[in-house]
Amino acid sequence: MAELSTLARPYAEAVMQLASADGSFDAWSETLSFLATIVQDSEITAVIANPRVSKETLSRILLDVCEEGQLGQTGINLVKMLLKNGRLQAVPHIATQYEKLKAQQQGFINVELISAYETSVEQQQALEAALRNRFGKNVTMNLFINPALLGGWIVRAGDQVIDMSIRGRLQQFTFAMGR
Repeated sequence: MAELSTLARPYAEAVMQLASADGSFDAWSETLSFLATIVQDSEITAVIANPRVSKETLSRILLDVCEEGQLGQTGINLVKMLLKNGRLQAVPHIATQYEKLKAQQQGFINVELISAYETSVEQQQALEAALRNRFGKNVTMNLFINPALLGGWIVRAGDQVIDMSIRGRLQQFTFAMGR
């Protein structure tokens, strides 16, 4: 999977440059999300993997699946370039990386909050404000529940992980005692 992420990076950056040039950030989000959904469909995946299906046939199939105007000319060109370069499987990774670049460009950071229990609106707002101060960006928070944490929460923001869970503290304690 790391290989597809690496292959996707230049495409995501190129799409970001196109979106920045004309302000079409949301349109590209929709286009890439739509393409990722199509490419991940089990029937389309089988067609893509079939070596007997030519690139021209695959191109026609993909473009026929798309509604008129769904992709626009630049989206169609992207599909054709990905087909030509054998990178169609990277579309979901391109979409993910584009969304990260878009959030960064627009001053947002995506944060995952993993909690042992449901969090109140007040707790979420307080954490969001603290994270906004820490990162200097607006925060988009996705909430997940994981009872295995026992209590507390884990915050993931980009490469950073803040583990304030009871399970994490017990693991740190166990590690410290083992020394």
